[in-house]
Amino acid sequence: MANGDDAGFLPSWKLKTEGVIAPDERLPAGQTVLAGIQHVVAMFGSTAIAPILMGFNPNIAILFSGIGTLIFFLCVRGRVPSYLGSSFAFIAVVIAATGYAGSGPNLNIPVALGGIVAAGALYTVIGLVVQAAGYRWVERLMPPVVTGAIVAAIGLNLAPVAVKAVSGAALDTWIGLLTVLAVGLVAVRAPGMVGRLPVLIGGLVGYVAYYFCANALGLGKPIDFSGVGASAWFGLPAFTAPVFEPGAMLLIAPVAIVLVAENLGHIKAIGVMTGRNLDPYIGRAFIGDGVATMLSASGGGTGVTTYAENMGVMAVTKIYSTLIFVVAALVAILLGFSPKFGALILTIPGPVIGGLTIVVFGLIAATAGRIWVENNVDFSSSRNLITVGATLTVAAGDLTLRFGGMTLGGIGTATFGAILLYHLLGKGRTEA
Repeated sequence: MANGDDAGFLPSWKLKTEGVIAPDERLPAGQTVLAGIQHVVAMFGSTAIAPILMGFNPNIAILFSGIGTLIFFLCVRGRVPSYLGSSFAFIAVVIAATGYAGSGPNLNIPVALGGIVAAGALYTVIGLVVQAAGYRWVERLMPPVVTGAIVAAIGLNLAPVAVKAVSGAALDTWIGLLTVLAVGLVAVRAPGMVGRLPVLIGGLVGYVAYYFCANALGLGKPIDFSGVGASAWFGLPAFTAPVFEPGAMLLIAPVAIVLVAENLGHIKAIGVMTGRNLDPYIGRAFIGDGVATMLSASGGGTGVTTYAENMGVMAVTKIYSTLIFVVAALVAILLGFSPKFGALILTIPGPVIGGLTIVVFGLIAATAGRIWVENNVDFSSSRNLITVGATLTVAAGDLTLRFGGMTLGGIGTATFGAILLYHLLGKGRTEA
């Protein structure tokens, strides 16, 4: 199937009222707004939780997720339906670079922001190369066995953070486990759209349970809503400027490699879903994501990436119109300018966040298995086994390398190590 109207910079969006809505088609205005709000709900759980886990301001992260989505929309000329939300790939390296304790504001955010800007810059450069030379070299540099190993490494490196978050008082542990169960039940058993929002609904269940146990029964530290009452409905968020430290930049920048692999997979999947050949827009998508990440971090936001949650909504609704993501972006920007909304997010209890992190970080690691299975990775190959085994051990043990005054943490060591080890080993005798 053709890419649709390529004559202008943006599609003409032909009106359609039923059936599958293609990227270059549109619903009536009212339905477009409702569909856009639905995508805000889908992205909200992860986009709000990710900054909290790093000690960032969730208001700013949501604001820049909307701005980033508009940047992406323009870079791909309105042809690729996608939402850019907070990336979980940055969590481990940000925590490592800043020494964040896991609760409250992160006092070293500027250092992390400098590293995220560096990752966005690297990502953008890769996008420019892909735009000029095609994307096949990316697949050769990072075949599925390597990509899966890097993704699993991130999840395993984060595991201690997740467990620590629910290892305080007994109430914390039980609320954390209840949250895990709630997320799982929603994801597996809830019907329709509800099943697409496990993080949001599971977190709400944990929140209500904690409120009942702590605020009503006095079994734990009660949730403090004073900040919500004192906050204005609308106001300018407190932006933060980045600080560029070589050590943090070297630690965080390699996350760009993970984002490349993730975005490439998403664009390919969206192409299949829509029946469109989106390969010509892969380089543009990388550039859009990279520029959005740099801009976000320049103001205090998280790194951003294309969101599988929103791909799931498209798969269910069969509505692929790129205009709905413009609506979603504008709604997110509006929410970003509400301090009261941000203060409400910050009332989420620690053990609830801990339960969510157990699921989310575990899913990051488990995604590696999906990558390997879908790409028929051969684990009878010694080359593949050694590459994966060494990478996961380095990440789980948080092996740190030091070069003069610069430090490469477990994630960075595992990322570069997986790529180098795979190619250094080459094909063995049984694989020629």
